[in-house]
Amino acid sequence: MSSEWICAPLEQCLDALIDYRGKTPVKTSSGIPLITAKVIKGGRIETPTEFIALDNYDSWMRRGIPMEGDVVLTVEAPLGEVAQLGPEKVALAQRVVTLRGKKGLLDNTYLLYLLQTEEMLDQLKTRATGTTVVGIKQSELRKVQLSLPPVDQQVAAARILKALDDRITLLRETNATLEAIAQALFKSWFVDFDPVCAKAEGRQPEGVDATTAALFPDSFEESELGLVPKGWRAGMLSDLASFQNGYAFKSQDWTDTGHPVVKIGDVKPGLIDFSGCSRVDPATVIGLERFKLSRGDVLVGMTGYVGETGLVPRIEPDAYINQRVGRLVTRAGLSDIGMVYCAVRDPAYKAYAEAQSHGSAQANVSGAALLAYPLVIPSPDLLCIFNRIAETLLESVLSNHEQAQILTQLRDTLLPRLISGQLRLPEAEALLEGSL
Repeated sequence: MSSEWICAPLEQCLDALIDYRGKTPVKTSSGIPLITAKVIKGGRIETPTEFIALDNYDSWMRRGIPMEGDVVLTVEAPLGEVAQLGPEKVALAQRVVTLRGKKGLLDNTYLLYLLQTEEMLDQLKTRATGTTVVGIKQSELRKVQLSLPPVDQQVAAARILKALDDRITLLRETNATLEAIAQALFKSWFVDFDPVCAKAEGRQPEGVDATTAALFPDSFEESELGLVPKGWRAGMLSDLASFQNGYAFKSQDWTDTGHPVVKIGDVKPGLIDFSGCSRVDPATVIGLERFKLSRGDVLVGMTGYVGETGLVPRIEPDAYINQRVGRLVTRAGLSDIGMVYCAVRDPAYKAYAEAQSHGSAQANVSGAALLAYPLVIPSPDLLCIFNRIAETLLESVLSNHEQAQILTQLRDTLLPRLISGQLRLPEAEALLEGSL
């Protein structure tokens, strides 16, 4: 380590440490977002779900007002998650402290990444107390030792890591937009029937080319589902897809390494995250090819997380599905799963699945019930056009996710080497330029 580096306890490197433990705010359904420990994950702040009233802000935040650039750290349940605050006005909950680096000594963004290194996490765990719930007292947190290069080196190293994180964030935000576009088009065409309504009123459908517009009828007729576009039919999800349940892996099959297995708790809105999945040894999956997942598969939760759906990205090694996780199967996979995917991602599908579930201790739903979801089925030509549009959108979502995974791996590789000074800045900048 260079002689220019300094070693000092955290408390000597801060201009502010704001801690709201021991206080519980009055929560409201809207207002100032409350930053709780559960929304600080993976180096970023997820969408807050709790708020405090604007009128209560000044009286609640008497211990200190967080500022843009401050680093928030979870000190209990879980311990050690970090993120950086943006310009938005926020309130701080219990189990979260805010750290502000001392000007000229500790750059806030560098602190964000420093706290994500194994060395710092080990220090936090060593100074923590508790068995069931592990937490760190403020007095112990202040004693955590930091090794810091000169501030200009901190800024340069943090800039490289932040550029990668910004790109990852952009890809995630793009995916949210693409998902919203797909869902909006599905709702417009097959729920609200906007193009049909327009033609019935003598207007040209908006946002639809002439060839596609010609495929929409100009009137409605009665059906089992009420009024539907003339010539379309009342059907079910089973008209577009079949259903496959997962394999019943046994408790002795689980290992620390090997093939990921998607359980019911792993099926959440958006893309399936394999990082927290249980795993099985390669020998366990011999002969289980039909339970192997493919890129673009759509999964549905059948127990507990009833009606939750997720899209499968590319994964290595191969992943498999456990019992009570269903896979919706179409003839051509990603090429013709667009309407199926949009239908089950509609909030109405989850509400339907929950209504069909049974069981007092834990809700359960059958594959047959999930396939019986009522749908209005358009003409084959229009269905083909929608699926083609959706395929383009979903392919972009998957590609963006895969690119974000590559950048995440690069960031995780660079982080400890940059923070420790093992990697020279010109080398890191060259890697950054090549990746972006």
